[in-house]
Amino acid sequence: MKIHFIALLSILLSGCANPLFDVGKTETVLPLSKAWFESQIVEYITTDISDANMAQMMGANYVPRLREALASQPRGSLVERVYKFVNNEQISIFQSAPLPTGANNKDKSYSPLWRVAEVRWIAGSNSRILKSEEELLAAKDRGDVSIVDTDIVVNCPITRGADKIPLRGVR
Repeated sequence: MKIHFIALLSILLSGCANPLFDVGKTETVLPLSKAWFESQIVEYITTDISDANMAQMMGANYVPRLREALASQPRGSLVERVYKFVNNEQISIFQSAPLPTGANNKDKSYSPLWRVAEVRWIAGSNSRILKSEEELLAAKDRGDVSIVDTDIVVNCPITRGADKIPLRGVR
């Protein structure tokens, strides 16, 4: 009896993840954004944000509970940093990305949960496009930018990584 229950539960829980599960072949279209990761463009979607104003602006779900991901975890943080330029001088920079994109990802540091770090160019510095966390941190060390961590957490899964491989269903 216990084995049958576990098998049934497994079938029910896998229904939404099963590629053969189809209820009317519906499709969801979400705005696609781009960011830098190690000098390569990655694509992602934004579904949830812990800040009400930002969620409203981005058309995402307001999820204040996402801030709980910032609490210390026994094995490290659940979030990575996303560097957001406050005046939109350039697209954001991600700290990690799945590699390869999809189910065979080997990058154990990747998480779709991101802590927003605000980046500002310092007056008088030579602003330019920065394409990696390494370039950004070097600019900070030179005094070209300031970086301030916020308590805003966003859920932004990468849908096409630096390897240009898309998740299933991404066109």
